[in-house]
Amino acid sequence: MLKLPYELWIGARYAGLARIRKRRGRRDGFISFISASSMVGIALGVAALIVVLSVMNGFQKEVRDRMLSVLPHIELYIPGASPERVVEQWRQFADIAERNPEVKGAAPFVAAQAMVARGQALRGVQVRGIDPELEGQVSDIPKQIVTGKLSDLKPGGFGVILGNDLANMLGVAVGDTLMMLAPQGSISPAGFTPRMRQFTVVGTFASGHYEYDSSLAFVDTEDAARVFRDSGTGGVRLRIQDMQRAPQVAVELSKTLPPYVMASDWSRNNRTWFAAVQTEKRMMFLILAIIVAVAAFNLLSSLVMVVKDKQSDIAILRTLGAGPGVIARIFLVQGMLIGVVGTALGVALGMLIGYNVDVIVPFIESLLGVHFLPREIYFISELPSDLQSRDVIVIAVTSLVLSLLATLYPSWRASRLQPAQVLRHD
Repeated sequence: MLKLPYELWIGARYAGLARIRKRRGRRDGFISFISASSMVGIALGVAALIVVLSVMNGFQKEVRDRMLSVLPHIELYIPGASPERVVEQWRQFADIAERNPEVKGAAPFVAAQAMVARGQALRGVQVRGIDPELEGQVSDIPKQIVTGKLSDLKPGGFGVILGNDLANMLGVAVGDTLMMLAPQGSISPAGFTPRMRQFTVVGTFASGHYEYDSSLAFVDTEDAARVFRDSGTGGVRLRIQDMQRAPQVAVELSKTLPPYVMASDWSRNNRTWFAAVQTEKRMMFLILAIIVAVAAFNLLSSLVMVVKDKQSDIAILRTLGAGPGVIARIFLVQGMLIGVVGTALGVALGMLIGYNVDVIVPFIESLLGVHFLPREIYFISELPSDLQSRDVIVIAVTSLVLSLLATLYPSWRASRLQPAQVLRHD
């Protein structure tokens, strides 16, 4: 049988994880209680940190995926060029881009802003001119159609597909008509006349992203180029193999395309939002790490109390030949066992909650009769979770390091006790 050092057994006993005698006194029970409270504090701090970071990762991933189901990975466009001219020449730019092995799909687009009116309802919208046959190569819009068909968008037909929420706001359905007003118009002796065109609703879509479902309208590229010939932007939308490499691919494409063609990737177009999420995630880590630091401080306080309570035991061990190093190791073992067990429990609890957020949160919402994420305020309506092993490892290591630091001072103080002085006062 393997014989372990006695300081390990004593440290485990002080931590409440081992018994040397069959019966323990009140003092040992008190020591076990404060050790258990330190474990619980560390476990709750670690679990809270894991759950919050996993939810923030899930929020970022969910919003990013929903955004990129509508938005392209990379856009090629010519600043100031007429959309009609770009739509006519888009194929030559697409051919150059598709020589890059990362590019797996290309389609033309026209982007503009407009106002749509239906009766007394008036809304500002983002208009996207698309090619119905090629759109499936660069986005998931064909899969998100709720009513109608994407193929109903035909050149010269002036049909429009609206986001589900936008259609509800305007009170329109398939077959209804609405007026679309372009920002530019014509000036006549009677004054400024906005350019407007009647469109027929041929379908609706739902991306799951409230911002797009409430403000996006798709029309045919040729129709968009005609209506927004002075205010729209034409170009080519690209989808690549790995969206994470979009910035590098955009730089590579800029070197092969004509100098007047600009390449913009999704991370640049949404840089402010993603930068805000990353900053918020870092700040939340620092804020919640304070919880773990408080638990570690609680561990330090409890060890100081144990050292004070066990002065007689320390003096007896010193008189029996135990050196200062042995005494220090006893309390190092106690503190690290509390830290390791607390961290392990926290990781287990955090992972359990993190993997089941989609079940726990709806249960709490139904129990309390509240909804934590209203679609009108947040990008998504359900609380997502993306538990990443890297975050779990960083949190666990941080907790263990703080626990180790918390044990150093009490262990050093215990090793400095002089047995003669202690026994003289007992």
